[in-house]
Amino acid sequence: MRPQAQLSIVMPALNESTGIVAALVALAPLRENGAEVIVVDGGSSDGTDAAARPLADHVLEAPCGRARQMNAGAAEAHGRTLLFLHADTRLPPHTLALVERALAGRNWGRFDVVIEGRSAWLPVIAKLMNLRSRLTGIATGDQAIFVTRTAFEAAGGFPDQPLMEDIELSKRLKRLGPPACLRARVATSGRRWDTHGAWRTILLMWRLRFDYWRGVPPTHLVTRYYNES
Repeated sequence: MRPQAQLSIVMPALNESTGIVAALVALAPLRENGAEVIVVDGGSSDGTDAAARPLADHVLEAPCGRARQMNAGAAEAHGRTLLFLHADTRLPPHTLALVERALAGRNWGRFDVVIEGRSAWLPVIAKLMNLRSRLTGIATGDQAIFVTRTAFEAAGGFPDQPLMEDIELSKRLKRLGPPACLRARVATSGRRWDTHGAWRTILLMWRLRFDYWRGVPPTHLVTRYYNES
């Protein structure tokens, strides 16, 4: 337990046994410097929770779904700042100092992202993601959203929906103030783009975002997300 932790890193996971150890080993320097690491398992069948337990401060179980898992982790966290990290994303060096400096004048923020994978389009995709986020003030989960506990609670946490929870949280947090858009980069896996094709994935995500913007319920969108990807 780290009751005085300044930063709590919340990692939702589902069947990530092949990568969870490397993900948590990468966070060991942050733990050594006082950060708290919480893994929230959504019902894995491959031993993800057992693999994570020796390398995290807490391993919790929660109903499957990133929003629910991240809210569960936030409820158990001791830190004054929360950082939500996907299991296939790696933080940059000096994360603690970067986040602390960013939140000196803001309530929340996110990192730029670089996407690792085989497709030659991934650097372009990442550049466009970062630009779009900087222009709109909307962050995605791949960008490692961080937020003060006070702002997270004021925003009502992540909405209980199966998709676009990061976009909706960003909208709520924007009402409290604009994000700190850090140029330091997190590295995230391009496995979805490599597996399903870069342009196919881009077009799918833009169609889903457009439909979400025009009011299609996330419960309908999530079916398309899994069926078409």
